[in-house]
Amino acid sequence: MAFPYIRPMGTEVDAFLGQLARHLRPQVTKLAGLLLRRLNGELPELWEDADIEALSLEETTQHVTALLDLLETRPGASVPEAPPTALDLGRLFARRGIPVSRLLRAYRLGHLGLLEQVQTEAARRTGDWHLIHQASMRLVTLGFDYVDHSSEAVVAAYQEERDRLLQRRLLLTDRASKLIGTTLDITRTAEELTEVCTGDFADLVAVDLLDSALDEAGTGPPEARTQRRVAQRSVLDGCPDSPLRVGEAHAYPDGSEPVRALATGRSVLERIAGTEMPPWVAPSASHGRVLRDLGLHSVLLVPLHARGDTLGLVQFVRHRTSAPFDDDDLLLAQEIASRAAVSIDNARRYTRERATALTLQRALLPRGTVEQAAVETASRYLPAGSRAGVGGDWYDVIPLSGARVALVVGDVVGHGLHAAATMGRLRTAVRAFADIDLMPDELLTHLDDVVIRMQREESPDEGETSATCLYAVYDPVSRRCSLASAGHVPPTVVTPAASGGAARPAGLPEMPVGPPLGLGGLPFETGEFELPEDSLLVLHTDGLIAGRGRDVDRGLATLREVLASAPESPEEICDRLLAALLPGRPADDVALLVARTRALDPDHVATMDLPSDPAAVSGARRFASDVLAAWGLDDLSFTTELVVSELVTNAIRYGRSPIQLRLILQSTLTCEVSDASSTAPHLRRARIYDEGGRGLLLVAQCAQRWGTRHGREGKVIWAEQALPADGASTADVP
Repeated sequence: MAFPYIRPMGTEVDAFLGQLARHLRPQVTKLAGLLLRRLNGELPELWEDADIEALSLEETTQHVTALLDLLETRPGASVPEAPPTALDLGRLFARRGIPVSRLLRAYRLGHLGLLEQVQTEAARRTGDWHLIHQASMRLVTLGFDYVDHSSEAVVAAYQEERDRLLQRRLLLTDRASKLIGTTLDITRTAEELTEVCTGDFADLVAVDLLDSALDEAGTGPPEARTQRRVAQRSVLDGCPDSPLRVGEAHAYPDGSEPVRALATGRSVLERIAGTEMPPWVAPSASHGRVLRDLGLHSVLLVPLHARGDTLGLVQFVRHRTSAPFDDDDLLLAQEIASRAAVSIDNARRYTRERATALTLQRALLPRGTVEQAAVETASRYLPAGSRAGVGGDWYDVIPLSGARVALVVGDVVGHGLHAAATMGRLRTAVRAFADIDLMPDELLTHLDDVVIRMQREESPDEGETSATCLYAVYDPVSRRCSLASAGHVPPTVVTPAASGGAARPAGLPEMPVGPPLGLGGLPFETGEFELPEDSLLVLHTDGLIAGRGRDVDRGLATLREVLASAPESPEEICDRLLAALLPGRPADDVALLVARTRALDPDHVATMDLPSDPAAVSGARRFASDVLAAWGLDDLSFTTELVVSELVTNAIRYGRSPIQLRLILQSTLTCEVSDASSTAPHLRRARIYDEGGRGLLLVAQCAQRWGTRHGREGKVIWAEQALPADGASTADVP
């Protein structure tokens, strides 16, 4: 903007104004003080800030000097630039958030007061009213030109500072959006909030969360106002400006500003005078002295709200930063706190869901070692350490009839409560199918039907249910392992070293791998192989061997290396595998089951082939009696002969040859009768005059457990009896 030159109004007027300026120059400080007193009366709120008050005297003095310099210059001189202090004051007004309209009003009032002072002095210097009039006209013209020119420069400095502050706040907001909420951890999210806002925005940032918000179970009373200091950060080492330490629980005094902020949900901007320190700021006199020495002058209290819940309170404190918080700072703090509250609430909900899912998962997994003598087992379950959370991995050890045992490992696709609940349903289904002694491929076929039925029952929002499963059955009598896989990685097998030979390397058995559960219409196949005694079977989910930065092949190679020098104890094997394959928190759930096979001593198995002739029943009873006498179980002779008699009679009457009786002494005494017929007997209530129908009822009364299992050719009816306390020594039973 161009400023016109001042037209000369006569040498006499110019000379008079020059004399007037020289006369007033020694009184510059006095004139500046008079102007400030007038402005203080007109706009007292501008001088509540000590920095503005200190800078205003120097700035006013420079303005008075500049105007006097203008009066002494020759006509036609350009309007002088605004003093540097005036630009600094304009920037200070911008930092304080004072509207530019108040700044311009102060300029107008100040320059008007200065003109009035000069005019008053002119009237004292001469009685020539014509000269005074001409001088006043010249003075007004010069003064308004100077005010316009300097105001424009000051407004430009003000706006430049406002733009810089706005840019810095935008950068702070952008930084907050990127750095707050990077994890699903409550404490870490609160720490990120303090890290983002300390230094550039506040000198101390403290985050307090209500105990009800930190309660993982979500059962805390919502009216409770006890809080815990979750995170805090200061520009000073050791955080001397905070009376609390991280982790401390506390409650603000009733009626204090923090309590009102939490109750109303409204943020508070609190200005604190140097000698006045509210109890909620400094709970002790000693800390009050520390804060006064630091120069604490303003505090922002911003409640943390998310999804209708009040989570806690954030304090933003300034003491080293000279500029107090203003309304714009309050809006910025509210925006950042709002983002942080959502992230904290997400972390809180994730923590609760993870804890619930983990509790459910652990409740559904086996709680202890299952009592059986076919294998020695050890197991581990590790939940995911990432955002994915608890998944649907599971394992199981299920004792079966005939001294056999089923080993199960499965993995439900997905994570969270839904996956854990689905896992529980599938584990229950597997146990139910195992109780009826299905072959591995048949069991997986039925389990596939269960998953398909679950898919039909669930809503589309829950996603499609899918899972993998490996089901293996080990028989310590025949030392054979039968297994089938539904999309699951095969187990790793380590066989013992031959006498005097080298150890056999770990490897995967050749077995067919069927489709994952839930596809339907595709067959599963059972593979079978022999396992020498003391062989290792290692069943696991893919989380053990696959992860970030490691492919499956490398994971399998590491697993084999560990098993090549594996110790005897399955517990130690589990520990070594986890240490080698998962040194950190796993990215996915991990279920691990290690089993060392045992073989049943041939002296504890007795077998007799029977003809399909009712006369063979008496021979079967004598055979059973002789075997029990050899085993020192004479006390079980009567009930065992009764069970054998009924089972053999049923097989001869309703089954087909070949028929075989087998007695197994393990932790229990098992009687088995097999035949080539697939027709299974069942309990029924015989009428009073019926001649048959009571055999299985007698077996059920005498035996601890009984049942039927089907094979490829025929069936086996079995009954188990508990060993007497004074019977065979358990040391003789493998």
